[in-house]
Amino acid sequence: MTLLTATALAACTAGGLGASRDGMTAPGLDTGERAEDGLVVAQRLMDAGEYELALKAYNRAALANGLTVDVLAGMGTANLGLGRLGQAETLLRRAVATDQAIPEVWNNLGVVLIERGKTAEAVQILRTAYALDNGESDSIRDNLRLALAKSENTAYDAEEEQDYKLVRRGSSDYLIRQIP
Repeated sequence: MTLLTATALAACTAGGLGASRDGMTAPGLDTGERAEDGLVVAQRLMDAGEYELALKAYNRAALANGLTVDVLAGMGTANLGLGRLGQAETLLRRAVATDQAIPEVWNNLGVVLIERGKTAEAVQILRTAYALDNGESDSIRDNLRLALAKSENTAYDAEEEQDYKLVRRGSSDYLIRQIP
């Protein structure tokens, strides 16, 4: 309690806690420190799953550095994480249109296209990602396999799905029957 009282009284004196030289204004910001790079901050937020905050950090990085391929790809990936597939597709397409796009950017565009039902185009994009990566990434290979499986299974139509019912026979025997 004594410490709290002493601190409160020190703030009331002319010297005060952090008072300015003239006693009339609050102390300013210490601008001697350099701010962290916006891309680094955005990537850390992406790793933490904070996509909305990462998107804001990418926007700040775009103001500082321009719309580089890293900024476009990051913004597209953040939108993908937020489920904004249309925005993600637009940004990722702009990123892969440059010569500096890395295989992960192509992969993310392929994932967006799979999610949007554009399977044939997703296969082509993922093949490009796989070729640029020399087949080294497991995630790109898995996404390519998924896209190929979906494109080969085009005869399946969810609207023509048959109705089936699981029927229990005995204590642990089950049978699948079509509902008439």
